[in-house]
Amino acid sequence: MMNIDELHKLYLKHPHVFTDSRKAEAGGIFFALKGERFDGNRFVADALNDGADFAVTDDPAFNLREGCIVVDNVLKTLQLLAGYHRKFLGTPVLAITGTNGKTTTKELIREVLTERYKVISTSGNLNNHIGVPLTLLSMRKEHEIAIVEMGANHLGEIAELCAIAEPDYGLITNVGKAHLEGFGSFEGVKKTKGELYEYIASNGKGIFINADNKHLEKMSVHNQIKYTYGSFSPGADLKGEPVDEQLFLVVKVLFPKGWLYMKSKLIGAYNFENIMAAARIGLFFDIDPVKIQNAIASYEPDNNRSQLLKKSGANILIDCYNANPTSMQASVKNFINIRHDNKVVVLGDMLELGAVSAVEHQRIVDLLKDAGIQKVFLVGHNFEKTQAPDCFKKFTNVEALINELESLDWNNKLLLIKGSRGIKLEKIIDYM
Repeated sequence: MMNIDELHKLYLKHPHVFTDSRKAEAGGIFFALKGERFDGNRFVADALNDGADFAVTDDPAFNLREGCIVVDNVLKTLQLLAGYHRKFLGTPVLAITGTNGKTTTKELIREVLTERYKVISTSGNLNNHIGVPLTLLSMRKEHEIAIVEMGANHLGEIAELCAIAEPDYGLITNVGKAHLEGFGSFEGVKKTKGELYEYIASNGKGIFINADNKHLEKMSVHNQIKYTYGSFSPGADLKGEPVDEQLFLVVKVLFPKGWLYMKSKLIGAYNFENIMAAARIGLFFDIDPVKIQNAIASYEPDNNRSQLLKKSGANILIDCYNANPTSMQASVKNFINIRHDNKVVVLGDMLELGAVSAVEHQRIVDLLKDAGIQKVFLVGHNFEKTQAPDCFKKFTNVEALINELESLDWNNKLLLIKGSRGIKLEKIIDYM
């Protein structure tokens, strides 16, 4: 059976790695992963027929022809190969995790560091036990910094990803109430995200931390090397403050040579800490502050994260890639503070909250009610169970909501769309 050193030598000659046989190509290796509802081994022959040079399988029954490599466990082999390749290159790795803002922060940091370095980063949200190895295996000799996003929905998962990626630096954006079914409690969230701090304390070079966040400060008590940022903390290395912009966020940052205004195309004051993290990391890696400013300004969010769209005469704030109580409250509070006469709110259920679901959904409804917002549409079984004013309309699913929205006049409206990805609120855009 081929060992990891031999497999890595083969990989260097055929460096394209894929787990979807439909993406097979010459110069690549297909890894036949298995899941609860699929078995990649069934597609070994297809991958080889479509151009893959090799296919890694853990089922001897599919070792049918030249090019097949049989291993004990395909997933474990993929992870071991990724870890081996990470050590082989020795590229500095920055790992990012957190409840909210991981992907936006990763994208901002990539924009900033690209001003000076050749950067590789997690594609999209490939941030789990499969995505992290694929990110590492996309690294090449020319890359000078790697940014690896790490997601988790159960205890111990960040520690597992750190064992594969061996990050030099770590950043936790924040900790909040999300995936509580998997973590068990908010304390479980903190423990799991804190596994990144624990790894860096023992094996890394330092963490980047929001000095304003008391949870993160307590979690990082054993980390000796910290590079800090914030707004009001006297100990922050880099200080800034959000400027009162009604739509796009502007942040004022005090760099060593003076203040700079960082314009962005992001909506919501909650993106302040994401911009500050990118600025602090840029400063650490010797990026000129003016280039940091330009990089922040050039970043345009996509994939329904903190986006501003215009359609049918309405301004639409769409943030429905994901939702949990922390991000939902931040979005709603930000929307409440925007000055506008014709506000409309469309919210979808927050999923995977377990026993606290009813309380957290009611809290959001009460927040809207107390703010006096009248035009509210709530989608999903959890919001249906809440006690809401009569003017709030409830819908079982997004299809039922679409029937209601098609006849509305959207001219001069300001609309917030926020919900978990599983609710698919982005569908309503096509019907406005």
